[in-house]
Amino acid sequence: MAKLVVVQQKQPSFSLLPSSLSDFNGTRLQSQIQLKRKVWKPKGALHVSASSAKKILIMGGTRFIGVFLSRLLVKEGHQVTLFTRGKAPITQQLPGESDKDFVDFSSKILHLKGDRKDYEFVKSSLSAEGFDVVYDINGREAEEVEPILDALPKLEQYIYCSSAGVYLKSDLLPHFETDAVDPKSRHKGKLETESLLTSKGVNWTSIRPVYIYGPLNYNPVEEWFFHRLKAGRPIPIPNSGVQITQLGHVKDLARAFIQVLGNEKASRQVFNISGDKYVTFDGLARACAKAGGFPEPEIIHFNPKEFDFGKKKAFPFRDQHFFASIDKAKSVLGWKPEFDLVEGLADSYNLDFGRGTFRKAADFSTDDLILGKSLVLQS
Repeated sequence: MAKLVVVQQKQPSFSLLPSSLSDFNGTRLQSQIQLKRKVWKPKGALHVSASSAKKILIMGGTRFIGVFLSRLLVKEGHQVTLFTRGKAPITQQLPGESDKDFVDFSSKILHLKGDRKDYEFVKSSLSAEGFDVVYDINGREAEEVEPILDALPKLEQYIYCSSAGVYLKSDLLPHFETDAVDPKSRHKGKLETESLLTSKGVNWTSIRPVYIYGPLNYNPVEEWFFHRLKAGRPIPIPNSGVQITQLGHVKDLARAFIQVLGNEKASRQVFNISGDKYVTFDGLARACAKAGGFPEPEIIHFNPKEFDFGKKKAFPFRDQHFFASIDKAKSVLGWKPEFDLVEGLADSYNLDFGRGTFRKAADFSTDDLILGKSLVLQS
């Protein structure tokens, strides 16, 4: 039977390493980026605008995007419920988050425990509670969304986290929201979900991020580079290293999710969300070094076709040009990224990896294969 509970903690948790270096809201964070000799004051404070309070359900919400989004929504005065399987703590004090902010958030966030693939449970529990808005952060297949829509016939808005990975590979870049999509993409479930939302006639908005980075990132994006920089190792990059890609900070993404809420201009619209600038693979390696205060990295280029890495990935990005225009979000929503790339990477480093926390331990086995062959060729 569905059970809605308020998760409260009288004492704040300090499971992540404490530090006076940084502030979760980005308002007090001042640290030195080595080699530049200037004080870094990152942006991304959790500022929100007032709006009528809504009863909001977030599908997911305890890992990465949802952690930042849920805090923004609670600060704005909405009643927020996280639907999760309950395997991860519903609240956890974030690095640099004040005790006061954490206790306030913990006292207001609600939790509905269940498996979203248990469709009968989803229907019964959601229809019993009723929600005005759904943020679907972890939905992958259309069949996971239909029971939610069936349970909430009076739903005001369904806000979906899609992916820029749905676009068909093209020689013409950047990708725009009107570009052709790839029905065979590994993200085809997200395409089918967008089609379902359209066919159901609900008021929906779909956000298509490119690569997302920032504190608590569970994908090895910036963390992959930080591991190698910390170990003083060369950074292996496939082919020429001039492949162009794009990263968007998770806090900027969370603000975009906020700006589509109740926004008539966002009705039945798709928006690409990412950073302002594009960057080469080599440039990203250098940006990570600068952000973490490391020396200029040694970069080794390799031909992936010359190696058999098995099931392991030797590099965390797709080996191609991949970036999207964010002009529509800027012009229609009035949204724009607050972080430039080095600032955002520094925010991630200082609030996460630089404190000794990361999601995946370093694995240099593919690097060693590449570097071993490189040394043989040099000799």
